[in-house]
Amino acid sequence: MRTIKTTTGASITLDGDLLAVMETLYREVTARRELRRSFEDMTSEITHLIDQMDDAERRAYLLESLFLNTVRYENDKLEAYMRKISK
Repeated sequence: MRTIKTTTGASITLDGDLLAVMETLYREVTARRELRRSFEDMTSEITHLIDQMDDAERRAYLLESLFLNTVRYENDKLEAYMRKISK
């Protein structure tokens, strides 16, 4: 499997595991800067990673991201509904 690197040199294996990418982003951007990072810092790092991917890899990670975000959205909606009916 192919790997890409963050701007700090951390390797990420491109195996379709979006969580691994997110964990590396957290570690290399957020934790490394002791939670003092900006929107621009994170988007710059994400752009750096995306630029190293080919079209198929970008498509696979976008698909995974949209799927996980849809599940999260559905869960948030369900949680709000459950709170509403329990009152």
